[in-house]
Parts: sequence; C-alpha cells; structure tokens
Amino acid sequence: MPSMFRKAGSFLGGSHAEETKKQDEEGESLTTVLETDEDRSALTILICDISELMRKRILDTFDPKETGSQVVQIDVLADDNNESTSLEKSADDERKKETQKVLDKQNAGLAKLEKEVYEEKMVMLKTSALDFFDDWRDSVILRVGEVVNSRQTAQTQSKQARPEPTHQDSTTTLGGMGTMREQDNMIAETLLNLYPAVETTLRKVAKEKRILILHSVLLLLLSLEHYNAYSRTLLLYLTTSLGLSVTVLSEDEKKVAQGLLTAAEKMSADEETKKRAEGNRTARRWKMGVAGVAGAALIGITGGLAAPLLAAGLGSVLGGIGLGATVTAGYLGALAGSGVLVGSLFGAYGARMTSKAMEQYTRDVEDFAFVPILKSGESETEARRLRIAIGISGWLSDKDEVAKPWNCIGPGQESFALRFELGALMSLGNALTTLVTSTAWSYAKSEIIKRTVLAALTAGLWPLALLKARHIIDNPWHIANQRAQKAGEVLADALINKAQGERPVTLVGYSLGAKVIYVCLQQLAERKAFGLIENAIMLGAPTPSNSADWRRVRSVVTGRVVNAYSTNDYILAFLYRSSSIQFGVAGLSPVLNVKGIENVDVSDLVKGHTLYRHATAPILKRIGFEDVDLQEIDHEEQKLAEQEKKEEEQREAAKKGTKQSDASAKASVTDEEVNAMEQEAKQKNKSS
Repeated sequence: MPSMFRKAGSFLGGSHAEETKKQDEEGESLTTVLETDEDRSALTILICDISELMRKRILDTFDPKETGSQVVQIDVLADDNNESTSLEKSADDERKKETQKVLDKQNAGLAKLEKEVYEEKMVMLKTSALDFFDDWRDSVILRVGEVVNSRQTAQTQSKQARPEPTHQDSTTTLGGMGTMREQDNMIAETLLNLYPAVETTLRKVAKEKRILILHSVLLLLLSLEHYNAYSRTLLLYLTTSLGLSVTVLSEDEKKVAQGLLTAAEKMSADEETKKRAEGNRTARRWKMGVAGVAGAALIGITGGLAAPLLAAGLGSVLGGIGLGATVTAGYLGALAGSGVLVGSLFGAYGARMTSKAMEQYTRDVEDFAFVPILKSGESETEARRLRIAIGISGWLSDKDEVAKPWNCIGPGQESFALRFELGALMSLGNALTTLVTSTAWSYAKSEIIKRTVLAALTAGLWPLALLKARHIIDNPWHIANQRAQKAGEVLADALINKAQGERPVTLVGYSLGAKVIYVCLQQLAERKAFGLIENAIMLGAPTPSNSADWRRVRSVVTGRVVNAYSTNDYILAFLYRSSSIQFGVAGLSPVLNVKGIENVDVSDLVKGHTLYRHATAPILKRIGFEDVDLQEIDHEEQKLAEQEKKEEEQREAAKKGTKQSDASAKASVTDEEVNAMEQEAKQKNKSS
C-alpha cells in the first residue's frame, strides 16, 4: 500500500509518467513537500525563530530580573485608583511607608541577585553556555538551510529571526495521533506551555506534510552525528509549532532508532571488518570495546557500513514514513554509511552503560551500575531509543527497589535505574521504616505538627522523644548522604564520557536519588558540559534551595527542571537539621529567583519522606511528564494508599503497646523502646 505521502498528484508539480514513477520510487523529500521558495524559507525561518527562543531561555537563566513565578505586586501597593478618597492622611502615610518597605526589600533582593549573576564564575558559565549553544545553532541552521535553500540564504535568515508566539486559546489542540486520552491531553497542554508554538505558515499545510517535515528535520539533526538535548528541545518546539502531538515525535524517534539498528544488523560483521581492518584504528577500538558484550549488535564490532547498503536497509524500514532510501541516506549524511557513528550514537548499543566499562567507576562508588529496565517481552535491542531516562532511588527496602520505582517510565525512552552503594541505601531504608512506624515518631509528630516544618527546622526545637532516637537514623543517613555525593560526581563523569552515547538524558530521582542528580548537575556546570541533559526531575531533594546553586543546575538542562517538595516532610527536616539550613531545603520549599525552575507542591501526596517511593509515579503524572506508563501509575497510586495506611496502623499499634502515661509519653520514650528500635533496624539489615 502506498504511504500517505506518496501521492504524486497532490504533491508533485509535473505530470509526466516517468517523472511520477521516479518520484514514487524515491519517496518524498523536503523539496517536494515544500513546493515553493516561500514554503522552504518558512521552514528555515521557523528553525531560526525557535533557536532564538531557546537562546533567550539561557539568557533568562542568568537575568536577575527574571525570577520565574515570584511576582511582587508593587504597582498595586503604589497606586490604587479604587482607593477611597476619604482615607485619612495618617492611613495614607502608613500606606506609603508600607509601599516603601516593599520597594526597599525588592531593590535589596535585586541587588543581591545582580551580585550573584555578575560573579566571575557565573559570568564564565553564562559565556560558555552561550558559546556552546551558538555553535550548535549554527550547525543546525546551516544543515537545514543547505537542504531546503542554500547555506548563504540560511545564514541571512538566521540573523533575521523574530519569533512570534501563536495566538492560541484554551481550545487549541495538537493533532497527529487520533483520539487522545485524558493524560495525553494533559501532557500536550503541559508541553505547549513549556514549548509554546511559534507562528508559521507551515501550520496550515496538510497534516501528512507536517509529519514528514518533522521526520526530515529529525534525520537532519541526526546527520550532525549526535542527538543532543538541544536538538530534542528544538524538535519539541517544532512539534508544537506545526500543531502536532508529541506522540508523533516520540513514535518517530522510536521508529528511526529501530530503523538504524535493524538496517545496520543486516550487514555481515566479519565481512565488513575485513574490508575496514587495514588502516582503521578507530574500528579496532570499537571492536575491542564491544566484542566482549553479550548480545551487542553485530554492527557494533564493524568498522563501518557501505552507505548504499545501509541506506537501502533504512529505506525499507523507514519507507512507511514517506522518504525514499536515497533521500533518507542523504539527510542522515555520514551516519547512513558508518557503523562507528551509529555505534557512537547509541553508546555502542548500550554496551557502555551495561558492560565492564562501568567497572572503572566502582573504585569510587560501590555497586555503581546502570540497570536496564525492560518492558515485558522486550529484548534489549528492541528497547533501544534515541533518548535515555535514568531513575535513581533514594533508599532501599530490598534490592529490587533499585529498579521497581522506575517501571512507571513509559516506552518513549530507553530506561535505566542507577544502582549504587546497596549496603548504605539498604541500611538507610531499614532505619527510616523503623523510625516512622515507632512510638517515638508518633509522639514526636504530634508535637512537631503544632508548628510548620520550616519553623521547627529553623528553631531547632525537636521533641525529646525524637532526639533520643536520633542515632538510629543519623548514622545511616550521614553515610548514605556522603555516598550520594560521590555517586553524583561519578554519574557526571560517566555522562561526560558518553556512557549514554550521543543521546539526551532525563534524570529522575527521589530523596538521596535527587541529591545524586543535584550533585551531578553541579559537576556538569563546573565542567561546562552542556547539551547532555534534557530533563531533571528531583523529588524531596535533601539539597540547598539557594538561587546560585539552582542557576547552575538550570544552565546545563535544556528542558524541564522540576523541584517537587512537601511542607509535611518532617523526617527530611529532622534529617537536615545539622546541615546549612540558611541556604534552604529544596525538598521542603520552592526554589525562588531562577527562571525555568518548576516548583511543584506535593504536600497532599507526601505526608512523610518514606512515601516518596510510591508517590513518584503519581507525581510524574501530575507534572505532565512526557513518558509515563498509566497502568503502572495506577498500581503505584494503590500502593501509596496502602503504605500510608500501614504506617499509620503500625504507629497506633506501637502507641497501644507502650505502658507510659500520656503526659510522660509526650515528653520522652523509654530507653527500652529505643533499644528495641535499634534491634529492629539491625535485624532488618541482617535479613536484607
């Protein structure tokens, strides 16, 4: 059956039979879909406009006046025309004083932020971020321009970029994949807010043409021999601007990934190795790096593939999208003819993330490894995607908890769980569950809840019952916290060394898993490593919330930076009591004064730190995370309710078991009860 793009009568200008037949065999291309010079220019201009928006996001990160959602309503205080003219002079003077106080506070805050962003290291970070982005942008505009226009035309258009947002109302929808589910609609709305559509005449062309334009630009971006986080962000903007659903992009990415791998595997590794062995040192290095990995694709141990042969394979696999073999190979450029480049794109087909290559990092962090998360009936090759997701658990109740929480990540990304320091995380998990189900915590919580968690943290007035039990949790927390710091540094090193290949990475973690992400991003900023991270989702992060640190975090993430916090997390506040609380706690409050940080209050879901394990999936659903498994989310929501109920029942049982009077119980717990808690935690450690 001919594809929906191969309708010569609709797309082609000529009517000659031989020309029509030739076009049908070759498939469509951007020059046949974009029939006029105006249409072709419109695509280049759209790419330029989008890149200009992306550059502005970087500038906003370092702009002290761009503070995100924090808004001070000075104008309301300064001038209110609705104010009654009969106000007494004393009241008017008081109003002016209050207005001046607010203005003085705002000016002082702005001066502090200006000092922060103009500090030498921050200026250098901004300069490096812009330099990296500009180099990437130039390569993209020239690559697209040389296909649809000319290099000179593309350069001229890039200097004329003036992005204009489309005027959309609440009924605006994105099309491309039929009827959308409620969650899909939520994701579409979220992404439309994050990556607003840019005005373009291309939005008016047929949907089939718009899908082919998106697919073609994806191939052109891959021809740059990487698919970094900026490329992915550009495609999200392009998707919304063309009025398409992100599902279209995700499915296309999946199909292209499988197409590259499937077409490449059709070649004989031994035959190609012989052809390329002589004089190709790069090929030998790839062979050595991949040969020991069970299940690695055959292409991984070849020096490269002949372009026509790989192109033919790609044409057959990707032909349903509308581009012929010749056009596909042309758009992919050198990638269509090199197994080395394909291997580099996919990180040697996962070998770098799962083989002995990771052993070098275990010298610094025990058990450091990326654990593949496969869907039921899916092989590792079938799981390959153009994007990577890494989930990081913050403590463990058993070893399976390394990967289980991350089954909720959908099929749009190739998913891994980061395993590190199993012993330390198991010990912390056992200590946490022992504490939160104890009599000591039950009594302590009744006292703490009388004031806000931040007030309790700031005042340092912790109930005696909790302080007596502190050594049960303090030592495991201290050890695990230190190991998380080191794991974050090692993770940054692994990503800089392209363990993931040339693909964008999404990081998701809760508790100390969020700490690992935070440290990793700080390291990436320190080492000026841009374009690696697409999204960073941190839940209940035991990290500072000061703007300087999060400005650095924002600078190395091209997409979303989410800080999910709970004002009910008394355990986190207690654990954090000996840290530098003057810099705030991200897991307890929003991060302010940095444009592009999404602060999400999850206090209704997370009434205690241990609930983050099963609250992770529902939180991802709430924030409109692009890739979620709805069935797994339903399962986790049920588990969250069960866990909350179970912990409450255990606390009530502990209360009934104590022989103390209410008055003495509120003051303290007995030494026997503390000893019993210690023995319980030790027993859990032995059994695990």
